[in-house]
Amino acid sequence: MWFDTGAPTDSFYEVRAECSDVPKTRFKIKAGKTLSERRWKAAFSPEGHLDMTRMLSRIQRGGIHPTIRGEVWEFLLGCYDPKSTYEERDQIRQRRSGDCMLMEVDKVVEKKLMEQYAKWKELCCQMFPVIGSGRYITAPVITEDGQPIHDPLVLLEANPQLGLAHPQDNGKAEHSELSTSNSLETNKPTNHPPMDKKEIQWKLTLHQIGSLSFLKVSLDVVRTDRTLVFYEKQENLSKLWDILAVYAWIDTDVGYCQGMSDLCSPMIMLLEDEADAFWCFEHLMRRLRGNFRCTDSSVGVETQLSNLGLVIQVIDPKLHQHLETLGGGDYLFAFRMLMVMFRREFSFGDSLYLWEMMWALEYDPDFFSMYEETDSSGETAEGSKGKPKSISQYGKFERENMKNKIKSGEAPLPISVFLVASVLKEKSSKLLTEARGLDDVVKILNDITGNLDAKKACAGAMKLHRKYLKKQDNGNFEYWENPFAEVARYLSRQQTYICRSRKLRKIGVKP
Repeated sequence: MWFDTGAPTDSFYEVRAECSDVPKTRFKIKAGKTLSERRWKAAFSPEGHLDMTRMLSRIQRGGIHPTIRGEVWEFLLGCYDPKSTYEERDQIRQRRSGDCMLMEVDKVVEKKLMEQYAKWKELCCQMFPVIGSGRYITAPVITEDGQPIHDPLVLLEANPQLGLAHPQDNGKAEHSELSTSNSLETNKPTNHPPMDKKEIQWKLTLHQIGSLSFLKVSLDVVRTDRTLVFYEKQENLSKLWDILAVYAWIDTDVGYCQGMSDLCSPMIMLLEDEADAFWCFEHLMRRLRGNFRCTDSSVGVETQLSNLGLVIQVIDPKLHQHLETLGGGDYLFAFRMLMVMFRREFSFGDSLYLWEMMWALEYDPDFFSMYEETDSSGETAEGSKGKPKSISQYGKFERENMKNKIKSGEAPLPISVFLVASVLKEKSSKLLTEARGLDDVVKILNDITGNLDAKKACAGAMKLHRKYLKKQDNGNFEYWENPFAEVARYLSRQQTYICRSRKLRKIGVKP
């Protein structure tokens, strides 16, 4: 019997020739399994209504063809309602990009237009002209009290009209710096209007998004996917920087945190229009922003790490006890997997395949309506979701959560927690026999980089999810049988929580 081994996809995400150690992509395009452009187009009615149910099963079986990946992601992330028409989506796209004529809309829509990407970017550009200039900055531009920094390097970066040279300019860098130095001295701003706290905080984060690559100080934008040919072009790096800078301005609670560039980078590559890429990233952050929200005493991802500990304790008590004995009961070794959704554990192409399978499994047809209601009312639209015609419109993982929520009334855990749990479960034997300290745990988990199968990982996560729900339904939690032992475990966990923030700082995360 003929068997389709699939077509490789590495050509869609070309790697730089000098990067020979980059893991190969395992995901392959398979006829009859991968969602193709033909099947995608056939899923729309003449008016533009999308049969999302058929698409979810296809994505779960074989992923999405790279040529339509960006367009499909917009539906998976809730940027568009599958029940909308072509005309309605065009109106939404124009509204979000800021291309509509304000004179042609009423005051309500006008107010909403003013909040869209083009308006936000224009406002950011007025506060800091490098935004939208095709460049990015990598050095601090103000002090903590809001005073401008007059360092020559800062002035060069903050004044693109004077001809800032980046590493791509090769030998022209020294000449550019010398020829513009006098001009910079005479063009120092003398009057600085007072900045409010929000603007000061925003400007203090801008250089963290960029990178002083030519001074060998590697930060986020230039470091992000630096093995890909796509990011050899400065215009693509600057687009990534612009989107992250605008997002940092509108989301004052979170701002910019390390790891966001890893989540935004694929959007830049898959969606040519900058506004579309921004909104795709913004909708993804609505799911993940809790992981990045930090206080002086905690980091948002701690909640997911605690959930991971609970899951492992239920499905593999021996492994959980072993990790606690080694001092890893806080599960900080899994921090990176949850923060950037396995971007470091998979090749670039395989991480995209993993993401779309996760989103298809977690899909909720009411994502769009929930997000739109949140935007218009400023409040979470929990409980106001419309009732779909069939439960089949939900992803497989979400359907199982819905059934269990009716029984338990508890909020469901995200699939990412079960993905990490499936990796730990797969390595359970090795962790139990070879890990004699946290360094061994980290080493064993680092060895999985490039060696994981995305489809098997999702299948393993679903299997553990069902097992977890079954034990939850049966009340088969081992520690319930001994309340005194549970109290001891609780006190032990509290002790680890006290040290957790310090450990996070040591690995480079600032609360």
